Amino acid sequence: MSQFNENAKWRYATKKFDASKKVSAEDLATLKEAIRLSASSFGLQLYKVIVVENPEVRAKLKEASWGQAQVVDASHLIVFANQTTVTDADVDSYIQNTANTRNIPLDSLSGFSDYMKSTIKNIPDEIKPIWTSKQTYIALSNLLNAAAELKIDVTPMEGFVAAQYNEILGLDKLNLNAALVAPIGYRHEEDATQHAAKVRKSNQDLFITI
Repeated sequence: MSQFNENAKWRYATKKFDASKKVSAEDLATLKEAIRLSASSFGLQLYKVIVVENPEVRAKLKEASWGQAQVVDASHLIVFANQTTVTDADVDSYIQNTANTRNIPLDSLSGFSDYMKSTIKNIPDEIKPIWTSKQTYIALSNLLNAAAELKIDVTPMEGFVAAQYNEILGLDKLNLNAALVAPIGYRHEEDATQHAAKVRKSNQDLFITI
């Protein structure tokens, strides 16, 4: 755990990436696996994760990101896109996957399936995209922590125009919405922010024990 905290102290929201340095295929696979293993509500993982490498696409996304250079200078650009709709088919797919993974009869999960479907149906349609978008933040946290262990920099970003991302990446056609953006790569030696002390609330100001 002490190493976990040291990694957390090392990481920061990188302002300038070294465009000449690339994340290896092996490390990228590790980060993708960390994202895949993230917790999510009911385990449904109601989102997709888009890894953008194409420089032409990233140039367009930079314009939709208020001109932030991290989008094009980082090794890879990761976009977390939440589902805008949730249906019984999503539950059915998860239940089938559970039965296959655990080698158990599908009908043994019928009660859990019915419970999930009834719970989700009680969520107002306008709230469902908010619920699914929150799940992407959990996945992002796994990415941040795994990347810090590998000494790979990540910049979580909400500063972008989601509608433009959706159009550029064709997310609308997939019932997806760009919720979070995370350039990954390696900090540039000229990024002065890396030398600044990390500013966080004290334990006294942050925690309440009841």
